[in-house]
Amino acid sequence: MAENHGSAMDYAEHERTYAMFIGMVKYGTAALVVLLVLMALFLL
Repeated sequence: MAENHGSAMDYAEHERTYAMFIGMVKYGTAALVVLLVLMALFLL
C-alpha cells in the first residue's frame, strides 16, 4: 500500500531556508556577544 506524502522536495527552497537560518544564527550570536560586552562595561 503506497502512500502519497506530497511532491518531491524543493532543494532550492531548502538551501535558501538553511542559508537564512545560518545567517540569523551568526548575526544573533554576534548581537549577544556585543550585548554581553556592553553589559560587562556598564554594569560593573
